[in-house]
Amino acid sequence: MTSCVDSLDDYNINEKKATVVPPVTLFTNALKGLADIVTTPSVNLNNYRLYVQHWSTTTYLDEPRYNVTARTIPQGFWQAIYRDVISDLNESKRLLNSDNLLEAKMKANQLASIEIMEIMSWAALVNTFGNIPYTESMNPENPLPKYDDAKTVYDALLTRLDAVLPTITTTTSGFAGGGDVIYNGDMSKWLKFGNSLKLKLAMIIADSDEAKAKALVAAAAPNVFTSIADKAAFPYIATPPNQNPTSANLNILFTTRQDFIPAATLVNPMNEFSDPRRDDFFTLQNGAYVGGNYGFANAYTNFSHVSDKVIAPTLEGLFLDYSEVQFLLAEAVERGFITGSAASYYNNAVTASIVYWGGTAAEATTYLAQPKIAYATAPGTYKDKIGFQKWIALYNRGWESWIEWRRLDAPKLSPPTGGNAPAGLAIPVRMIYPINEQTLNGANRSAAADAIGGDLATTKLWWDKF
Repeated sequence: MTSCVDSLDDYNINEKKATVVPPVTLFTNALKGLADIVTTPSVNLNNYRLYVQHWSTTTYLDEPRYNVTARTIPQGFWQAIYRDVISDLNESKRLLNSDNLLEAKMKANQLASIEIMEIMSWAALVNTFGNIPYTESMNPENPLPKYDDAKTVYDALLTRLDAVLPTITTTTSGFAGGGDVIYNGDMSKWLKFGNSLKLKLAMIIADSDEAKAKALVAAAAPNVFTSIADKAAFPYIATPPNQNPTSANLNILFTTRQDFIPAATLVNPMNEFSDPRRDDFFTLQNGAYVGGNYGFANAYTNFSHVSDKVIAPTLEGLFLDYSEVQFLLAEAVERGFITGSAASYYNNAVTASIVYWGGTAAEATTYLAQPKIAYATAPGTYKDKIGFQKWIALYNRGWESWIEWRRLDAPKLSPPTGGNAPAGLAIPVRMIYPINEQTLNGANRSAAADAIGGDLATTKLWWDKF
């Protein structure tokens, strides 16, 4: 009798399944979710390394020939960010706002970190698909949200970023104690990250809204990353499921598949200029770096492979780095948005990339001294010079490289032609809407498709002017 209880509910508790999640846990999970989706080379989720011709395939040709319907590729990218990343960030924000005991400046800092990552996540969606559900999204009572105009969404994100940066107090911590795996609550670095993101988002619209871009760049430029150490990166660990997802797809510790090799499109120009990053990017094949034929079948054993460094489980996943920021500043000088030396920023960017991958400043100096690499004598316009070097520096960051290739129209990439390649292939300049949207939210998806000129991989987004 003394062992009786009032309710069996006392026993129906799964102690291994949390019913209440702290805001910081949701925040950390969102960071990992965003890092995973932009880092993974899974052909079901992220084929952008193939679109920018950093890699080619050995056997399966749907992806380097731009078939986006053979698999649910758009749906994977869409759901990873909408359903998982942004939902976690929103719930983390809701829980923080309901906490009346947290010190005000610390709460503001934590909310600022969430907001910066949410803006980055929304930007990833709008820069991939165009018009997206935004104002009516994240509402469980409205399962069929309308799509908002992409430019309107983008402007709203820039406004949100402008609003949140002044709320950061650098003398107070944010998410500390391990939850903030990027900066461990160091808000001075979050402030640099936020301004660097502002610079990046502003430069994306430079061809379509020059005045707005110029004002935003001028405000952000003095406060961006100042060294490689400032980078925003997710620190993967050696063991599943928290290892770098590239290793899950290429490392013999986790898979026996041999699907990817470096593309000759990238390897050949790196060979031409004796690029010191080759041994960090690729393996040797019979004493040379040999890239595969892009868009055609390649025997895995006949070509260089992706390097051990790139497929290491612990390789960090980059959100934004110093080299990228320096390239943006070089471009901003050329556009007249800021003063300074485009050549100096360009040299800093190339050097930072070489050093980040394990090279030396001396190697960078030698590389930059070549007439076709030096900023003053390299061929083409500033977009050609910066675009070519940025394409190399963004190796293994396929989605980011795809954004920059579309924006700068450099380097000049061509789809597979000849042989058994289908005629009329075109490198995608946007991702089509997911099949779930067609079947579950069909009317709104159709209206969005009409508004942007067609739900096609060849439909340019509003900022892609050339």
